[in-house]
Amino acid sequence: MSVPPDCRGTGHAACHHGEILQGVFLDATGRRCAGLVTLPMAGMGSRAEFTRCPGTPPERLTVRPGDRTKAARAAALAVEECARLRREPPCGGELRITGDIPVGLGMGSSTSDVIAVVRAVADAYGVRLAPDAVARLAVRAERACDPLMLDARPVLFAQREGRVLEVLGPCLPPLVVVGCALGGGAPVDTLALPVPTYDGSEVRAFERLRALLRRAVATGDAALLGQVASVSARQGQQLLRHPEFDTLTDIGRRLGTLGVQIAHSGAVAGLLLDPAAPGLRDRIRGCVRALDSNGIAATRVFATFPSFPSVPTKEFPSGPAHRGGHRPARPDTPRRPARLPAL
Repeated sequence: MSVPPDCRGTGHAACHHGEILQGVFLDATGRRCAGLVTLPMAGMGSRAEFTRCPGTPPERLTVRPGDRTKAARAAALAVEECARLRREPPCGGELRITGDIPVGLGMGSSTSDVIAVVRAVADAYGVRLAPDAVARLAVRAERACDPLMLDARPVLFAQREGRVLEVLGPCLPPLVVVGCALGGGAPVDTLALPVPTYDGSEVRAFERLRALLRRAVATGDAALLGQVASVSARQGQQLLRHPEFDTLTDIGRRLGTLGVQIAHSGAVAGLLLDPAAPGLRDRIRGCVRALDSNGIAATRVFATFPSFPSVPTKEFPSGPAHRGGHRPARPDTPRRPARLPAL
């Protein structure tokens, strides 16, 4: 039996490249909240297609792939919410999820799945859900979520509550990021990590970092942002303890990068470069070469501004520059985004 077109919906959500800042912060009432600021990354993401089947019980919901349990919970919750808004009984349906985000690296793969699913269900119902409503559903589906429903806006986000603590500004300062994966890219079981506790002095230190990051965004100060990210990354190592972290920071200091950033719940990390400094391509190659020579898997080069395409690091080889017709394109050459290489 054919399905009416108005019963089908699609949704998409991007990923991120770990965090710039993560810790415990004070909300407007002075209450402590776990919060984070993610580093957005264009190019990869999750896509979902949902077909609702009116007249079927809501528990008759099929999900492919079948192991996407968080996405399945998100679909059920979104069906309940959208049906309520439409003032009709919830029903079952068919959900299909595709994507190209590596799992377990701290790039928000599960949140991307969840948001894409919620958007697909809303589209199938002809309902438009506000970002804060999407965030609430995402937290209910996976206990904590990243602020991917807000697209690329830099915000301090309470990931366990699904709410914005502070909008830091319209956009991040211009940065080029040479991405890598620590620990050979082995997935990190986020839920198995202990929940850190912080005393008053540590919370005040996080608030100082928050103020510095606010200033960096307001003034477009990429160097200051790099300092904040580096301090936050080192703080995160008290929990994650990546053995290559000191090597990564040494590479950054030796090559004059602005700093490092890292996923606080995974293995993805990045060297932060100033795109306005001379010799950008040579500096990118130098970073890729240094990472490779120290056994750290270089993955992708991307930026916080749209004119720089996100490309795998094979486009910036670690060997001598190619000559003639084999020379890699310039950083501002339009390029079809490529997938993160398998790690």
